[in-house]
Amino acid sequence: MSGRILVLGATGTVGAHVVAGLVARGENVKAASRGATPVAGAEAVRFDHMDPSTHEAAFDGVDRAYVLVPSGYLNTLEILSPIIERAAGAGTKVVFQSVIGVDADDSIPYRQAELQLERSGTRWVTLRPNWFMDNFHTYWRDGIVRHGVITVPAADGKTSFIDARDIAASAVAALTTDRFDNRAFNLTGPEALSYHEAAASLSNLLGRSVTYRPVDDETFVGIVTAAGVPEDYARFLAAIFHPVREGWASVVTPDVETLTGRAPRDLGTYARDNAARFSA
Repeated sequence: MSGRILVLGATGTVGAHVVAGLVARGENVKAASRGATPVAGAEAVRFDHMDPSTHEAAFDGVDRAYVLVPSGYLNTLEILSPIIERAAGAGTKVVFQSVIGVDADDSIPYRQAELQLERSGTRWVTLRPNWFMDNFHTYWRDGIVRHGVITVPAADGKTSFIDARDIAASAVAALTTDRFDNRAFNLTGPEALSYHEAAASLSNLLGRSVTYRPVDDETFVGIVTAAGVPEDYARFLAAIFHPVREGWASVVTPDVETLTGRAPRDLGTYARDNAARFSA
């Protein structure tokens, strides 16, 4: 392949690793963020999902793009639709970060975006990651550090948590070859763990007590709104724990290895590599 690769969310949890992986391969990368934040080895460009005036320049001269929706937004299809249209109009291949399980119901906005992309006529690869291991040091870090507790409405449901680095490595593979074009991949870690099991593993690996306290949806909404999350998004977060409680997030797939040639990281590797992030 030739040309440049646009990476949206280039300073984010996954995007930063995507940019680094592409740069390491010698690719010509446009690293897009709202502030056009400089990124080593890449061309920093401004891109705001909600400001279409920033889109044309970001997409100029690229033949491949990594596309995702930033966290905190509920109008997924509204945000993605014009981006998909722009990419398709220019013949830009799209590697799209979706969400695991959305193919179960075509009315889900993420699935509607997948379908729009599949019908667009441009080349595509859809990546559907499961819950990020990285949530433990981002969303749940404060509870772990301050109180030694993970408080979510997952009941005893299990999740095949995935490291963001493995999502990024999968994206890099999809962006740098045509072998996976026009296919969707469900990205998971190597095993399914309950939050009780994950907390116990984190306790052992971090050398500090971490427990899991399951709560109901309303309690969870109260906790996250008190932390400053808007209520509509808090209720969305609570709702997506329903598949976890039902056991639908426990699937384990070989797709990371199919894409990257190696098995995904386990929770122990994640915890050891990120131990410093849990310092009080």
